[in-house]
Amino acid sequence: MELVYIDAGLIVVNKPPGLLSVPGRGPDKQDCALHRLQQQYPEVLVVHRLDMATSGLLLFARSPAMQRQLSLAFATRQVHKRYIAQLHGLLDGDDDHWQLVDLPLGADWPNRPRQQVDLVSGKPAMTRWQLLRHDLPACSTRVMLEPVTGRTHQLRVHMQAIGHPVIGDMLYAGGLPPAPRMLLHASELTLPTEGLQFECPPEF
Repeated sequence: MELVYIDAGLIVVNKPPGLLSVPGRGPDKQDCALHRLQQQYPEVLVVHRLDMATSGLLLFARSPAMQRQLSLAFATRQVHKRYIAQLHGLLDGDDDHWQLVDLPLGADWPNRPRQQVDLVSGKPAMTRWQLLRHDLPACSTRVMLEPVTGRTHQLRVHMQAIGHPVIGDMLYAGGLPPAPRMLLHASELTLPTEGLQFECPPEF
C-alpha cells in the first residue's frame, strides 16, 4: 500500500485492489488498509471507504478533531472525488462534456450486498461521467466518473444501469467476460477546506 501524502492532520494512501478499507466480520477479514496503517501510525482514524475491489486514493485522519472535520466535509459534499473506470462495450458520449446518470438506488435485499435502481423507494443518486476514449479492439470504454452523491456501489450500479458495467465487477457484470480485477480506481481527491488536491493514475 503506497503512502501518497502525510501531514500532522491526515494521511492519504493508494489502496490496492482486493484490500478492505476497514475490518470486516470474522478473523479472515481483519487485514485492511486501516490496520496496516495503524502498525506505523496507531492514531489513524477512518474518514471514508473504498469498496474492496476498488483501488485508489483513501483518506485517514490522525486525530478525532480532524476526523470530525473531514467527515463533515464528506457529508456536506465539500470533498470532490473522481474515478477512472474501464467499461464493457462502446459507450456513446462527448469527450468535451460531462453527462449525468440520475437514478435512485436502494438495497437488493434478497441479494445483499448488491444494490439496485429503485424508482419507487430508492434514495437519490447522481453520477457525472465523461468519455475519455474507446478501446476498439477490446470493445471497451474508459470514462471519468464523478459521484455527486455517495450511495453504496453507486458508480458500479449506475454504469450497469446504462448498459456498460465496469470490467471485472463480480457483482454487476455477470455473464460478461471476467478480468483479474475490477477496473475502477479512485484517481482524484480534493479537500477544499484544506486546500489539498491529490491525483493518482490507475495501473490499468
